[in-house]
Amino acid sequence: MATVKQWHESLNFSKMRLSHLLGQPMTNVRIAEVFDQIADLLEFEGANPFRVRAYRNAARIVRDLPDAITSILADPQRKLTDIDGIGDDLADKITTLAATGSLPFLEELLARVPESVLALMRIPGLGPKKAAVLYKELGVKTLADLKAACDSHKVQELKGFGAKTEQTILAGMTLAETAADRMLWAKADAIASNLLAHLKPLKEVKQLAAAGSYRRGSETVGDLDLLVDSTEPEKVMDRLAAYPDVAATIGRGDTKMSIRLEGGVQVDLRVVPEESFGAALLYFTGSKNHNIVLRGMAKDRGLKVNEYGIFRDDKFLAGRTEEEIYRMLDLPWIAPELREARQEFAWAAAGELPELIELADIRGDLHMHTTESDGRSTLAEMAAAAKALGHSYIAITDHSKRTSMANGLDSRRLLKQWSEIDALNAEKPGILVLKGVECDILEKGGLDIDDDTLAEADWVICSIHYGQNQSRQQITERILQAIENPNVAAIAHPTGRLINRRKPYEVDLEAVYKAAAKHGKFLELNSNPERLDLDDIHCAAAKQHGVKIVINTDAHRADALAGLRYGIMQARRAGLTKEDVANTRTWVQMRKLIGKTHS
Repeated sequence: MATVKQWHESLNFSKMRLSHLLGQPMTNVRIAEVFDQIADLLEFEGANPFRVRAYRNAARIVRDLPDAITSILADPQRKLTDIDGIGDDLADKITTLAATGSLPFLEELLARVPESVLALMRIPGLGPKKAAVLYKELGVKTLADLKAACDSHKVQELKGFGAKTEQTILAGMTLAETAADRMLWAKADAIASNLLAHLKPLKEVKQLAAAGSYRRGSETVGDLDLLVDSTEPEKVMDRLAAYPDVAATIGRGDTKMSIRLEGGVQVDLRVVPEESFGAALLYFTGSKNHNIVLRGMAKDRGLKVNEYGIFRDDKFLAGRTEEEIYRMLDLPWIAPELREARQEFAWAAAGELPELIELADIRGDLHMHTTESDGRSTLAEMAAAAKALGHSYIAITDHSKRTSMANGLDSRRLLKQWSEIDALNAEKPGILVLKGVECDILEKGGLDIDDDTLAEADWVICSIHYGQNQSRQQITERILQAIENPNVAAIAHPTGRLINRRKPYEVDLEAVYKAAAKHGKFLELNSNPERLDLDDIHCAAAKQHGVKIVINTDAHRADALAGLRYGIMQARRAGLTKEDVANTRTWVQMRKLIGKTHS
């Protein structure tokens, strides 16, 4: 785990990092990061909340734009102010950022805030407003100051904090220290895909692959490991050194090379001969525990297995492919997602390795949002995008009214939307659009929409957005009540976690599994790469209890519907098959499972 000092130095929010960021080409993501930073600094200073919100909204808008800001600026027929939510002032700042890579207003803000305070703002459970109170009331300027103030219980004495907040801050520091060294799988995937695409055209490259926790589909990834089959490692390493995003070369040998990218990610390249490529791929994919079992099995057979191949004494036996290695150990090939030394060897011994679910098995997506609540695409746009992906049905599940920050729908607006869905289906759009809702489970218990209205829905998925700090018993009871409601089909993101940002709330999942099995309800695997909730362990546990999983995107814009693959990866790590996932079925089959007789 990183020390507090190491974490502080690694944060993207230090002045040095931000200065570096402003020197880079201004992509949409980088512009959004600058606006997020401005919002944090303004909130820390106690600026007008509407001004803070304007920058946060601008960050979200720019981040979600399908077109590059630079493309919009280069088109004389388009103006930034034509984008909803971007006024003249924000448009000027975006133009300045894109043109110069810097922003005087941000530099002014940074000059007024101590550098060490920036790290405080990103601790889960803290944020700019509370960081400002700690700074002004207790003189907390560094992470070390904050930990000392919490340990001496000075924080809980502040107005608006208390003992529970103090504990939340300490837990957030621990979470953030760990998170600082690892990125979401989705981010690793984007980086790995670009690196592989950069290396692939080189004629000296015969085979290449990304290994490590990335290949196993781990929800977070540290460093990236690349393997290349080539007889000319110098040319391969020269090609990697020419990758546009390289910040530094950490080390370079005869067949190994390590680089650091501009974003701080370390990439380790190994060039191996063809006869060892499979062995190296198996070894560097891991996991460590999976490899330990393999080495033990090899030893029992008088063999030795390592990254170069499998040997008897010093005689090379195999290594070109992973299948060769596994075969020498009397094992079938095991999918990378299962290589965690959990159940894969027992399954293999019994001839029961699961046929893991594939993206193509999914027939419909049952959790998404439109412009009626907090989505960025219309009903028709979501339907068209889902059809293009090959789905046969989708459920539109905008938020219910309790989620006021997301412009949630009351019964009247919900019924109106359902009438629009009926009208769309009457036009035969080539995909069945289901009338649904993501209904909040209220803090006091019960649901946010009345039962008479919910009874008219095709699909009701329920979730907790508020009261996440309640006791384990309270949260569990709320979820169990929802499961018992005959109108409810599934529970969305059942633990409420946000990877690297927010821990799961306290809930008795064993009780939830049992209730879901008893009442024939589903639990969601939310494919949002920041959620992946349920996680792989809990998905496997749900399967053991006979509970079906639904894999949904929770998409808030049309292009996010393609993110279903993140959930598929997590499901594969859980050992789920097509049969274990409810929405691999047709809607007619699904309708029978949830007891719906209409639509």
